[in-house]
This record gives sequence, structure tokens and C-alpha cells, in this order.
Amino acid sequence: MKKNTIDITKMGHKTLDAPILNVVLYQPEIPSNTGSIARMCGAAELRLHLIHPLGFKVDDKHLKRAGLDYWYEVDIHHHDSFKEFLNNEVRVETQIISFSRFADPVYTESEIVHGAYLLFGQETKGLPDEIRERFPCYRIPIWGRVRSLNLATTVGIVSYHYLNKLGCFG
Repeated sequence: MKKNTIDITKMGHKTLDAPILNVVLYQPEIPSNTGSIARMCGAAELRLHLIHPLGFKVDDKHLKRAGLDYWYEVDIHHHDSFKEFLNNEVRVETQIISFSRFADPVYTESEIVHGAYLLFGQETKGLPDEIRERFPCYRIPIWGRVRSLNLATTVGIVSYHYLNKLGCFG
């Protein structure tokens, strides 16, 4: 008996006219993180930008497992490079905020505007220095003896904090 399979690359995606926030993943490496982040973006109606190259194929079984049920609910934009992302998305008034464990200011100290882009780096390497130096960069404090937080956890903490700041919780 043949299993029913769904090719997520052929499923349509939601299109948001004016997303409250944009989540940008710079060359993500772990499919389950990207799947979890995509699910969160679908739940909060945030646009997800994936900057290639990715460390996996978008039909990866782990990506499917993490976000398949909701993949069509996510407004996803793919960009072949960071330069292409900047050329296609960024205008003079665009706010881009980056995040790194190496930053000094804490994310709660930043201001946020509707439509801002929240930029996160690779799971193993973070963001390149030139990107962290170009855009305001913030960190999530860690008090315990761990090196860093999981990317999906970080994106969720920051995104929902800013949604609250923008008055989305009622």
C-alpha cells in the first residue's frame, strides 16, 4: 500500500498584506528549528524570510514534521542571498534589528515599529560580523551556564515581546 505523502513545496502559502513583523533567518541550518519558527510565524501572522543557502531542503522530513500541518498558513519569502534580501525588501524607512549572543544591549531596550525585520543568524555561527555591525544588535540575557538558546526559542521570545510592545495583545 502506498503512503500518502504531501509535497510542501507544492502547497500554496498565505500572503500577508502588511505583516506586523518580519522574521528573517540568515542561512538557517537545522530544519526542525525552521519548521518550528514557521509554525510560530503562521500562528502570529508574521512574514518569514529565508536567506539561502539553507542547510537543508525545504522538503526535508524534519522540516515537515515541525511545521507541516500549518505550512500553507505561513507567508514565506525565499532570498538567494543577503544582498538580494536587502535589494528586494529594504527601503530607507525599513527597521532591521539583529540578534546575537555577542551583543551588549538587551532586546527589551530596543524600540520597534510596525513592519520591522527581526534578523537571526545561523544556529552554529550566528550572524557575520559585518551584518551585526551594520544593524542595531541585541541579545537575550542568559544567566545559567549554557552557551546559547535554541534559535526557535530565541525567535519566539523576541517576536512575542515585540508583538506585545506593538499592542497586539489587546
